[in-house]
Amino acid sequence: MSNFLRSKRQLSLEALDRILAIQHLAVPDLLPAVRQPASQDGDEETGEIPIVSHTAAIFEPFIRPIVGQEMLRVPARNLQSIRPRAPNTRRRAWQRFVAVRVQAADALPMDPLLLPDAVALVDRHYNSLAPYRSNRPNLYAVRQGAHLTLRYVEFLANHLVLRPHNLAFPVDMIPVDPGEAPSDMLAGRVVLIVNEP
Repeated sequence: MSNFLRSKRQLSLEALDRILAIQHLAVPDLLPAVRQPASQDGDEETGEIPIVSHTAAIFEPFIRPIVGQEMLRVPARNLQSIRPRAPNTRRRAWQRFVAVRVQAADALPMDPLLLPDAVALVDRHYNSLAPYRSNRPNLYAVRQGAHLTLRYVEFLANHLVLRPHNLAFPVDMIPVDPGEAPSDMLAGRVVLIVNEP
């Protein structure tokens, strides 16, 4: 391994297999998850969206199959009709849709819009603060460390202002560092919420 890291030798296939085994990976895990639309009820195509950890939704451009905990099925025509808006061109190369689970404590400030253990579908190609529809605020998945918080968002005085749906909860403010854009703090716009009983 030392010779490989210093560019003196190449790794053999056996050595590559051992490295993958230690990392609990297989060759397909190194490739982006490409899933063909499946048919549901025989007449409507569905897209399968991986339900991932908050960390994966924030930091991983492509979701490896090993990262996806389970899949959320959404009608493909609904996904195709969603308009993207990403000021950062680098983000447009990312796998677009991911889904995350919302823990009970995180859901309370957005009650009744979000219920505990809801699944939120996030469009990572929409991290602009421009409204998607002029008559209603966007709901965003906002990065707070390695965790996502779902809130309505505004940008005021170099801070992201996170507004809850339930007015009994306080408004939060996150400072945006000088070298960072507000859009860098947004994992994406929440386009669908599935509140499971």
